[in-house]
Amino acid sequence: MLKRVIYLGYYLRKLDFKQYWKFLYYSSKRNPILMLWYVFDSFLSVFIYNISLLEYFQFGFNKLNHSARLKWAGTGFMFEFQLLMNPKKSRVLLDDKRKFFVSYRPLFSHQVYSTEDIEVKEVMETWQNDLENLNKKFVFKQADGKCGRGVTILSAKELKGVKITEFMKRNKFDLLEEYIVQHEELMKLSPSGVNTIRIFTQLDSVGKVCILGCRLRISVNSHVDNMAAGNLAASVDEISGIVNGFGYYSDTTKSPEVLHPVSNVKILGFKIPFWDETIELVRRAALLHPQNRSIGWDIAVTDIGPTLIEGNHDWCKLLWQLPVQKGLKNEIVRYV
Repeated sequence: MLKRVIYLGYYLRKLDFKQYWKFLYYSSKRNPILMLWYVFDSFLSVFIYNISLLEYFQFGFNKLNHSARLKWAGTGFMFEFQLLMNPKKSRVLLDDKRKFFVSYRPLFSHQVYSTEDIEVKEVMETWQNDLENLNKKFVFKQADGKCGRGVTILSAKELKGVKITEFMKRNKFDLLEEYIVQHEELMKLSPSGVNTIRIFTQLDSVGKVCILGCRLRISVNSHVDNMAAGNLAASVDEISGIVNGFGYYSDTTKSPEVLHPVSNVKILGFKIPFWDETIELVRRAALLHPQNRSIGWDIAVTDIGPTLIEGNHDWCKLLWQLPVQKGLKNEIVRYV
């Protein structure tokens, strides 16, 4: 019980009150009696179901009975599960993007430089050659950035004459990546950002790679594709690589999308290119450092195949569950 009290304090400290009231008004249709009940029930659910206050609405708890609520994995449960699967000592490989690149370098097909790399003369010569191609873009990242935060994309033209190491240090960037040009089919779906595949893997007791789910993250007028930034996510069939659900927002006041709201390309039935190669890449990644057992992998697909972007030890329970519209806690309880 004390742990849940601590969690409640954390949720209140991190709570987006504007979003909470938005969900509350929408769910209750501004009925004052219902509003009071949902506030009380959402706080009570923190203690009973180990979820956050926003998740009460995102999981649709106001419409679910007790047995249905028990199936959803909330923030508190996921924190405890992921800490057990990915201990603090070993998760540093995933937490720091610089260490991640060094540890998983064989699975990257695009260039990634640290600030220190760029200072090296050999890399600087490569960088100068890249600048000659004014159509090229570069992605600047913070080593500990989450949910698309701390990411800036600039063209070579914009960087002409800029001293890169000074620019990175001044803006607290730790990594510079070659901008990935996604596969033409994904470009047709949404050209505003790279639409990555999130695949959740779990190592079982004998070290076998089990896939917990596959999701296509779809940008909507955004250079990032995270749900937290207002974008869509859809479920993908593990065998075929075909999207088998609508696109869902984490803002549950918005309706699911059958077509992409900008490109009008159909989401349901979309076939992800190089799917077998993507699954194989993820399986290799999951076994490379097995001390971390439960990881959400982000993969980009280009015209020549998939490339690893990052791995997340604290992978998102919303991205995992909302696109399939059901609680999946039982899928991972078996591994505890």
